[in-house]
Amino acid sequence: MVMKNTLCGHEVSDIGIGTWGMGGGQTPEHGHDDKHVEAIRYAIDHGINVIDTAEMYASGHTEEIVGKAVSSYDRKDIFIISKVWHNHLRHESVVESARKSAARMGTDYIDLYLIHWPNPSVPIKETVSALEELVSSGVVKNIGVSNFDVQQLKEAMEATEHTRICANQIEYNYGTRQAEEELIPFCEENNVDVIAYTPIMKGRTMGHSKLLSMSKKYGVTPVQMSLRYVMEKAYAIPKSSNPAHIDELLEAGKIQLMPDDYRELSS
Repeated sequence: MVMKNTLCGHEVSDIGIGTWGMGGGQTPEHGHDDKHVEAIRYAIDHGINVIDTAEMYASGHTEEIVGKAVSSYDRKDIFIISKVWHNHLRHESVVESARKSAARMGTDYIDLYLIHWPNPSVPIKETVSALEELVSSGVVKNIGVSNFDVQQLKEAMEATEHTRICANQIEYNYGTRQAEEELIPFCEENNVDVIAYTPIMKGRTMGHSKLLSMSKKYGVTPVQMSLRYVMEKAYAIPKSSNPAHIDELLEAGKIQLMPDDYRELSS
């Protein structure tokens, strides 16, 4: 079985790094900024080149942390994902949000820009039109969605004119596998990359006996096995500010999971 090492056609590391909670939750907190900057840099220095963030994270402050972290690297070597919040999906708001996000990160462009959550009160055609305008102007390189079900994803795909929806970011982990039934197969059939957030269940692996026994069989941690499971079908973006934990996550990509064992885990 082959793990994903491309995202929207770009070569990327086996996993990315998520940033939710860095610099605050809904509001900015500056007390641990240096720690978060160093964690992102540690991830980059150890081969991770995908960083996932959003304008909603700490009201934009997380993007500022990302910007500081990546400032000493060659921009073309980093793949940055950001997201527009669901109350900014009108055309001009989308364009303004993307430009502000790019400015906070000190970059001329965002590699992948996602609609963070669907908003039925705004026509998807209007939002997608703004995303395509951002692609045309070079502020955004690729566009996608997040937390969209199959029908919502279809509508977004049909709304495009000169670009394509290349990714759908969803909650997907060993304890949350509903997407395997319909959404992931649909994405696979339509060349839409699945990006998994919360891929290691925030480390809560103890209630899954198959996961624990398979971890023992391979001599790895349950967190590593849970991440490796997700990597089979999706591009995983675990979040960590701890260098030792980042090391643990990176090892998951080295697990040679046999097809029969994957089927056992997924049964």
